[in-house]
Amino acid sequence: MKRSLGKMLVGNILATAAIRFRDAPAIYCASTGRRFSFRAIDDRANRLARALLSAGYKKGDVVAFLSSNRAEIVEIYFALARTGIVGLPLNYRLAAREMFELMRAMGASGLIVESKFAAVAEQARGLRHIIQFGGEKIGFALDYETLLAAATPAAPDIEIDEADPYYFNLTSGTTGLPKSYVLTQYNNSTLSPLFQAFDMTSRDVAMTVFPAFGRVGFAWIAGSLLYGVPHVLANFEPNEVLRLIAAERVTIFNLVPTMAAMLLPAQAAAPRDLNSVRAIVFAGSSLPASIRDETIAKLCPQLYEYYGMQETGALVVSTPEDRRRRPESVGKQLAFAEVRIAGDDGRTLEPNQLGEILGRSPNAVAEYFDNPEKSAETFRDGWVHTGDLGSLDEEGYLTIRGRKKDMIVTGGQNVHAAEVEEIILQCPGVAECAVFGLPDDLWGERVTGLVVAQKDADITPERLEEFCRRHLAGFKTPKKFIVEETPLPRTPTGKVQKFLLVARFTRRA
Repeated sequence: MKRSLGKMLVGNILATAAIRFRDAPAIYCASTGRRFSFRAIDDRANRLARALLSAGYKKGDVVAFLSSNRAEIVEIYFALARTGIVGLPLNYRLAAREMFELMRAMGASGLIVESKFAAVAEQARGLRHIIQFGGEKIGFALDYETLLAAATPAAPDIEIDEADPYYFNLTSGTTGLPKSYVLTQYNNSTLSPLFQAFDMTSRDVAMTVFPAFGRVGFAWIAGSLLYGVPHVLANFEPNEVLRLIAAERVTIFNLVPTMAAMLLPAQAAAPRDLNSVRAIVFAGSSLPASIRDETIAKLCPQLYEYYGMQETGALVVSTPEDRRRRPESVGKQLAFAEVRIAGDDGRTLEPNQLGEILGRSPNAVAEYFDNPEKSAETFRDGWVHTGDLGSLDEEGYLTIRGRKKDMIVTGGQNVHAAEVEEIILQCPGVAECAVFGLPDDLWGERVTGLVVAQKDADITPERLEEFCRRHLAGFKTPKKFIVEETPLPRTPTGKVQKFLLVARFTRRA
């Protein structure tokens, strides 16, 4: 049987928007005050694509990019989509050394970088090209706007297939570098079910304060283009976000619970007009009941929430109606997504039984990059094994009950405990350690390090924090260190029983 003649390609999202919505407002770049229509973004993305091809890059090459939430990151995503050049969006929260190691590991031959990250550009000078935008010019770099001005706005004539790699997405790693996987054109063009679930229309005004280097940030940008929605692209700062909501009449936006916990006191201290907001969407980590209820009372009564891994994309969504029926549930599965609960033997469990959440959807990937061992553990029998524990009730509502994986979600960022433990154990005087998450109203989970010192060693929480900050990104560094003399509780096989530590220190909090 022959396949469809049409293709699901990311570049078509913007191309169609430029035709349908033309000169309507598309992107407001809040940090620079610039506004772009759908046609203007399409024009600039084509010019960047042409400039990259003229510089010698070809389909299959890897180009890294590093930017805060500004319009250029939108143009970069779509220029790459139209050339077949594979993107490597870098997490600016990582240390410069970590970013450089990622570029080397992924085989990046070029870097497009915002000038505020000049230290990273300096480390990457050995790449074929450094292209710079924004702020003061980096002396050794090519200028982004000069390249665009010299290029034609005609779309490049490159044959792209929906199975072609589009960009590397990164997740927190357990031994140094983050795990990565390749998202295809198909993975990133099948966004419609999620935004349909949010009742998105061109009458909305959306805002992204999630970092656009991540999958969630990109999805909201692409979803807005798909539906012809004006989009406010901003970096998260509570008072500025509230100001933008009022000034731009924002109707819908995505938060992690930590962001809501920061917005609530800022709004209480200096109330803004939030009457334009029809919905707030939560994702990224567990939504505490206290934050949920206060958000409903003080920011917006209509909440959506969705659940999925970065590897799966969104699997289920809870609408405001679902929230009223099942307030503790994360909702029901999206169109084309599948979710089931499995026991340790892999068999599907009956309703309301606790087991591992398995999922798959057109947004899901099938393997990690250059990591067959981890791929075999996660992607099995046609399903993504999330490592999360949950249950489905008779109506199909999914409730999250915990995690099998030793991972902490803090402020929407994934932190693998083993990676942090590896660093702590390098600190002189540390005999053993355990890293775990404790409940926290602000961060969702607070990264906590329990350390047992070597005999007569001078170990203090302050010294441990200083050591970790030299070797880890800020969000990975434990927010609390506990130093004890008592050995860690372990199973007969030597595995630390972290659930005992979580229970003990949660009671103390």
